[in-house]
Amino acid sequence: MNQGKRPSSIFASSNNNIYLNLKDVIREHALHFLPAKSLMRFTGVCRDWKFMISTPFFAHNQSYSFRTISGFFSQVSHGEPSFVSLNPMAYGVPDPSLKFLPEPVDIRSSCNGLLCCQGRTEYKAYYICNPTTKHWQKLPKPDNDHGSNPAVVLIFDPSLLNFAAEYQLICAFPSEMEGHEFEIYSSSKGSWRTSGEILFGNRVIRPNSGVYANGIVYWLTQYDKILAFDLKMERSQLMNGHGTLGVKDGKLCTTSLHGLKLSVHVLSNAYTNTMQMHSHTKAWKTHEIALDHSVFTDPYYDRDAVLFTGNDVVVFRGRDFLYVYDMKTKETKHLGHASNNNERRAPNYNERLISYVSSLVDI
Repeated sequence: MNQGKRPSSIFASSNNNIYLNLKDVIREHALHFLPAKSLMRFTGVCRDWKFMISTPFFAHNQSYSFRTISGFFSQVSHGEPSFVSLNPMAYGVPDPSLKFLPEPVDIRSSCNGLLCCQGRTEYKAYYICNPTTKHWQKLPKPDNDHGSNPAVVLIFDPSLLNFAAEYQLICAFPSEMEGHEFEIYSSSKGSWRTSGEILFGNRVIRPNSGVYANGIVYWLTQYDKILAFDLKMERSQLMNGHGTLGVKDGKLCTTSLHGLKLSVHVLSNAYTNTMQMHSHTKAWKTHEIALDHSVFTDPYYDRDAVLFTGNDVVVFRGRDFLYVYDMKTKETKHLGHASNNNERRAPNYNERLISYVSSLVDI
């Protein structure tokens, strides 16, 4: 027993060790779960944190660990994009207008920190970018005509074991044989290819309706039909369904607004056409959500009132404002843009909302 050491000195040494250990724990096990805007502030804490946050390995780890919806890019057709943050203190982008890109663009899709944008000049090139880092890539020209408002879906699933940010871009485009074909861009190959699959029939895909869930890309078409394209099998089918397409718990869902109630239908079987006749297995599981009428005071009776569903977040519009519902906390909140005089403005019903995850992913 060491009787020469005073108890107070032992406690002081112990407290110092706890502080140092806590600092290391936060640095090694907590920082990569934070959004990019918060991390930029934390670079001023100390030199070690600044160095670590700036490394490619940390950016890769953060892009894998942080998947929370941070806000939405809002854009009227051919207008300048802006950013609506779900938490301005934690989430934001340095240039919401995306002027770091070489030409004005229209935002077409997003996935886990990456945006797919389309230029407005020449052949309307696609750009994949991260608005947080301002890094971007211009894709080669597709082999097919995707149309004036292409039905593209960006797919980026960060992998802890794959250091490179590999992504795909899928477009369902009208075929000359009265149907739809599918063209796929792979970042790992750096080229486009056209699938041999054709879904026959004259159907109109609704613009900006595409989502990706569990290996399948879905688009909403007219007459309450959903076009599904299996990426692995490269097979397509039509399904019944209505409402805004989204993703919940990794599965396709559709969401619609009826007065003060949200109806969320989650797909339990992606291959409903292959079920046996008279099967008792339900293709969809329904969740009914009652909204807080003290917050949602201006219901807008429109089948397109729901603008986004994903990551347990639903964004919908009323007659004068945008609202967000959190399926985890069950809270309904206003989600308007703030004007220069800090007053909320009424949303433009022609604007698109594209979700964004505040990520450091590098491309």
